[in-house]
Amino acid sequence: MSMAKVKQHLDEQSVKYVIMQHSEAYTAQEVAEAVHVPGRHFAKCVMVKIDGRLAMAVLPATDQVDLDRLGKSTGARAVELAEEADFQDRFPECELGAMPPFGNLFGMEVFVSPHLTQADLIAFNAGSHSEVMQLAYSAFERLASPVEVAM
Repeated sequence: MSMAKVKQHLDEQSVKYVIMQHSEAYTAQEVAEAVHVPGRHFAKCVMVKIDGRLAMAVLPATDQVDLDRLGKSTGARAVELAEEADFQDRFPECELGAMPPFGNLFGMEVFVSPHLTQADLIAFNAGSHSEVMQLAYSAFERLASPVEVAM
């Protein structure tokens, strides 16, 4: 599913969003700075394997995922970072590392940090290293159905 389909899904659900262009940037903190969004409101996606299943951990750019805490929060026996080869085919037409946080549209569970749920608006990579999408956290929550867990 490409970003065009994510946009179509948002449009079908009458979700208002903004697309922002910026110079190429690769880290979540750099992207947040480029589009003048506080790091605590920029959602970065960390691909993980939870008991062998590919999943998406979504947290603020200012945070780092704690795999042990994520494992305890989800009741998993094993949590590890996914390798690029594990997920590169799941996000057609998205640049690697610039996936949107709608893992549910790509056939995987989405876990979100409670730190991100405090934001009224969130921004995130929109499929490329030079485009960001911003929308209300409540819309993300409604459409992605993330499970809130400590991570």
